Amino acid sequence: MNHVRDYRIDLLRGIALVMIFINHVPGTIWENFTSRNFGFSDAAEGFVLMSGMATGLAYGTAFLGRAPRLGQALRPWRRAVTLWSVHMLIILALLLAFALGLDHPQVHAIASDHKILPAIHDPVGFVLPLALLGHQFAYADILPLYVVLMLAAPALLFLAARWPRRVMAGSLLLWLVVGLLQIRMPTFPTDYGWLFNPLSWQVLFVAGVLTGLGMRQGKRFLPYNVWAFRLAVAFLVASALWVQVPLIADRAGYGLWLLQKYGGLPELFTTFEKSFVCLPRLLHILALAYVLSAWPVVKTLAGDPRVSPIVMLGRHSLPVFAAGTILAYIGQVTKAILPASTALDTLLIVAGIGVLFVVGDLYDRKKRKQIVLRSVQDDGDVQRSGMVI
Repeated sequence: MNHVRDYRIDLLRGIALVMIFINHVPGTIWENFTSRNFGFSDAAEGFVLMSGMATGLAYGTAFLGRAPRLGQALRPWRRAVTLWSVHMLIILALLLAFALGLDHPQVHAIASDHKILPAIHDPVGFVLPLALLGHQFAYADILPLYVVLMLAAPALLFLAARWPRRVMAGSLLLWLVVGLLQIRMPTFPTDYGWLFNPLSWQVLFVAGVLTGLGMRQGKRFLPYNVWAFRLAVAFLVASALWVQVPLIADRAGYGLWLLQKYGGLPELFTTFEKSFVCLPRLLHILALAYVLSAWPVVKTLAGDPRVSPIVMLGRHSLPVFAAGTILAYIGQVTKAILPASTALDTLLIVAGIGVLFVVGDLYDRKKRKQIVLRSVQDDGDVQRSGMVI
């Protein structure tokens, strides 16, 4: 089953990575221009959805035919191990950096606010919680979600390839039950719950997987419909006005409060809580994905060489995200120590994004070198085979 790489996913992942980095250095003027200021969801929801698409595209072929061999079926687990390893390297780097600078009051305050301080004070006691993802640092807590999702990916892909609509229905039912009952993924030794609750966020990943499997088969999981497209656009415009216009936000927010207080609607439908991907956030990211997937200009733009650096970021999302996490912490500490200014904000954001492009370029060069070496090796094998014949 042939498949041409869809650069839209890489482009949108690259944009999401830049916005995640900007949002992870809070308090700069540049976070006013990220997607969360123009709708109910933010770059994290989009990134999880696109990760599901990438999973369906990368691993789906083996599940679309007959039952895959065990080695093929468990390939996502190798990715889970890689994700866990990168997460642990980030955690180790943050622990060492903050332990060395803990004497500075601003550094100490950030370590305390971001749940790093307990692990510094009791490193032995926190080895197991950190390794088992039971204790997570703020702004470095999304990779554990991906680890859990990739561990579930083989079973999910097997079921989704056979009963896609039933899998989507089951995923939505799980999201609904978890949100209504407020079931949190526990943390330990301090039980504050996962910010990115896998039991809720799985709905975005599953939607992405089903989309990716559909793309593998040359079709859309949700067929294009002009009225659905117009409704999605209208919802996106309404949510942007809600977020940007204080009067609309106040009136609409009060309306949601009335529906919750006197109409009996649960918080899952009337709030914007991130951990449970509450309904406004879920509808917004799904509407945005539907519009972008059906808008021809997005595909044209993704193939334009002028945006290839952003596409490159999305192509190497894991190392770029890891670098962005470390750089965001550096930015937070720098802002806490130095006097606030627009110039400092701009320097931190521009320099950080520049480093992300350098990381992406280094991995791109490494990948191209591997392709060349593999090609040379294949040519050598062919020549040797010819000599034998």
